[in-house]
Amino acid sequence: MKLPIVLVLFTLLAAHVDCRRPFLPDIFESFTNKTSQLTNFIRQRGRDFKKYYIDNVKNRIASYFVPNTTDNDDLEQNDQLRVKRKFKHYVTTAQSTESTISNAITSTELMYKCSDDDPMIHMTTPQLLALNGYRAESHTILTDDGYLLTVHRIPFHNQTGVKEDPRRTVLLHHGLLGSSADWVIPGPGKGLAYILSDAGYDVWMANVRGNTYSRAHINRPVDSFAFWNFSFHEVSQHDLPSIIDYIMEIKGWDVKINYIGHSMGTTVLFALLSTKVQYNKVLRAGYALAPVAYMTDIKSPIKILAKFANNIDYLMKLLGANEFLPQNTVLRWLSKHACEINHYEEAICENSMFVLCGHDEKEFNRTLLPIILGHVPAGASTKTLVHYAQIIHNGGRFQQYDYGPDENFIQYGTYSPPEYSIPHITLPIALLSAENDWLSGDVDVTNLFVQLANPLEHYIVPMKEFNHIDFLWAIDAPKLVYSKLLQMLEDGVSSHTYFNPDLMGSNELNDYMRN
Repeated sequence: MKLPIVLVLFTLLAAHVDCRRPFLPDIFESFTNKTSQLTNFIRQRGRDFKKYYIDNVKNRIASYFVPNTTDNDDLEQNDQLRVKRKFKHYVTTAQSTESTISNAITSTELMYKCSDDDPMIHMTTPQLLALNGYRAESHTILTDDGYLLTVHRIPFHNQTGVKEDPRRTVLLHHGLLGSSADWVIPGPGKGLAYILSDAGYDVWMANVRGNTYSRAHINRPVDSFAFWNFSFHEVSQHDLPSIIDYIMEIKGWDVKINYIGHSMGTTVLFALLSTKVQYNKVLRAGYALAPVAYMTDIKSPIKILAKFANNIDYLMKLLGANEFLPQNTVLRWLSKHACEINHYEEAICENSMFVLCGHDEKEFNRTLLPIILGHVPAGASTKTLVHYAQIIHNGGRFQQYDYGPDENFIQYGTYSPPEYSIPHITLPIALLSAENDWLSGDVDVTNLFVQLANPLEHYIVPMKEFNHIDFLWAIDAPKLVYSKLLQMLEDGVSSHTYFNPDLMGSNELNDYMRN
């Protein structure tokens, strides 16, 4: 296999540039300006290594990552086959070594403690906001099952000079392996959180249990199975309601909250609204970027895992029982040195990060690579990935977690897990999708749209290559997606009745307060 060869080469390079053991100590001692000259020396060594590997292995790497055809359709098909083949190799390697898939993808760990050239790599979401002149707040929320969540907020735009909280409110929810940083990584004028704040919205950004900002529980250690024993279902039943209720407590029960989710952020919205239906009257509207519910039209290699969906114990062993693909040293090392990154290093890190979602080279802003690798993946439970694999295995049926017939009967009173009922969702919903989305295919998004009781619009991004991750970081996302999203927000939803306790019936109000 060619990939192990690439990983070995990467390991050798990583070993060479470890700053704990400089190559030529005598040279260092002769520097008069040690800091600047040491930096220049390491960079020159990086360029030497870059030239060496381009000269010696470029053709091999190119033959692995670059198809031999010029036809656009063949390019797309071959790209998908290559990534699926690589992911299948990860699965096979994990099986043969009794390891996890995340270790198979990035198995080399480095104790690298060099100083970073770009401090933004390790900045938190509030620090990134403050760096760019935006006011930032952090709010800690306790869920009803004991998780401590951190929600980030841009309460108002400093440049407007208005210090009052705007009544127009937006809640952003990230996808699998993401965090609130997803919305601010591209920077002002490009990241959705900045654009919404500039437009006069009070912007709240959720962080799901278990990610970088929400790794605490009142009595469960973060390294325990009990802490990680959740899927997106628990997020929809506990995290999201707690966040919505908290915002309303802060801003008043008549606040009009617009919900914008990406990927898993849309899944938890659909799961919430179809089970705790009272929240259909709490929110103003929902805007789903790359919506994921039904999963029959899947191009992502995640469907390779679906064949193990009936063997939960084995799948947990394969993926790791608790956290899937957490932040690791290899990704952090790459983020520190992305400015000196060469072709094959870039290919490795891009395909490791985007292997589940696809990659659009034309729209990917490579200058963002260091900060992306510094913040993503932010952490997710293995059980969440298993839940998605179960949906794929069961013909794309949008259902609750499948524990097996006996445990299902205990949990649900039926031998099969109940399905989330999309027709029960009465909140106005707009869907924004893309043709090249490996996780949110045209067939599934259309099926979702026609079942919504109060659909607003199904907008398809007018670019064939646009994919799942592009909704967050694409070069043209502001023009192709966010301008349309702002228009939808401004147009409003005249047919929707906003939540008002005074206008609700006693039974509806009791249901809301009880749930």
